[in-house]
Amino acid sequence: MRQALAPLRLPGFRHLVFAYTVNELGNWLGEIALAVLVFDQTGSPLATAALFIGMQFVPAIVGQGLVARLEVVGSKVGLPVIYAAEGATFAVLAALADNFVLALVIALAALDGVLALSGRALARAASAAVLAPAGALREGNALLNVGFTAAGALGPLTAGLLVAGVGARAALILDAVSFLLMALALISARSLLNVKAEANPWRERLREGLAYVARQPILRRLIGAQAAAFVFFAAVIPIEIVYAKDTLGAGDSGYGVLLAAWGTGMVLGSFVFAAARRLSLALLLLVSTVTIGAAYLAMSAAPTLAVACVAGALGGVGNGVQWVSVMSAIQGLTSADYQARVVGLLESSGFAMPGVGFLLGGVLAYLFDPRVSFLIAGAGVLAVVAFSAPLLRRTDWPSELEAPAGVNEALAAEVDAPVTVQGVRPETASDAVES
Repeated sequence: MRQALAPLRLPGFRHLVFAYTVNELGNWLGEIALAVLVFDQTGSPLATAALFIGMQFVPAIVGQGLVARLEVVGSKVGLPVIYAAEGATFAVLAALADNFVLALVIALAALDGVLALSGRALARAASAAVLAPAGALREGNALLNVGFTAAGALGPLTAGLLVAGVGARAALILDAVSFLLMALALISARSLLNVKAEANPWRERLREGLAYVARQPILRRLIGAQAAAFVFFAAVIPIEIVYAKDTLGAGDSGYGVLLAAWGTGMVLGSFVFAAARRLSLALLLLVSTVTIGAAYLAMSAAPTLAVACVAGALGGVGNGVQWVSVMSAIQGLTSADYQARVVGLLESSGFAMPGVGFLLGGVLAYLFDPRVSFLIAGAGVLAVVAFSAPLLRRTDWPSELEAPAGVNEALAAEVDAPVTVQGVRPETASDAVES
């Protein structure tokens, strides 16, 4: 346990863990509150679908440009600005609850999606800058993943209870307050490292980031394989409620239990990754992705809710390991100068490609049956694994993630490069990084 928690003693890292976790909780609260608001005001499934399209595809297209802009400002300034902007956005959305305008709500929701994507990319880049010189990137990512999966498991439940208890408008106000408090917490964090890029034009830096990925075969193929996997991972999401209520005959409560089983598995998976420090990332990525595919296949044939929940829990474990494994591998293969842009590219694919999966799963369920959606999703995930197997077998993957090749000496000095995970020095006032 001491070893696992050691990265929290590095300068500023605990603030980044806090921000990353609360950001995910806030995203869940905002997403569910907005979905309820739009559906209650319009009574239209198409309007709700338009909301989710705005929150998914617009960030995927625009988010990379904002990341390239904010890299120049630096994470110590950029992150509080992003979270303050999200707080202001949700405050305006709360005001619109009593003066509803669908187009404006969708536009603001899309803006928040862009901010959320940029915040994730900058937070990951700042975390890598703190963790890599100390040789703690993998352990630190494990802690970020625990917060992320816990938020993913508790977020929907918390959001549902809040929206049901106080209403969508009050929930949006609470969400705004949470982001503003997070911005204030980061502003007051004297030890937060300011990771910034050279002040080149943002379009040039965006092109450089894409060119960098194109020049790195392993990195390019890994991001491409994950983008394809996102399609099949997401294919079952829009039809899970139909699967639970109609196919399994489990009703609304059954749907909730099914989601809870997957979420519980995700949290367990985050601890599995944290405990599996001696296993290679390639092996973890392979096994976890296969586990998700196998879980979908099992759910396609599950005769009862109980069997589906067991399969879902296993799939959740795979989910909890898979995302942090691919993120850790990509960060380990990326030089420090390109961390935010490469992570932003991965996050962009995570916003865009699930939309294709939503369409695929919905069409299959409409034409055939929800079980077919699970069957095709599982087969698709396993096909991505089979296609990527030669990449996963390569021996030049980083087995132990140390500082990325591009971490410069000045940055390493700021975070005390000689400190190792085994002997992390407690953070003191003298450790604070001023910028």
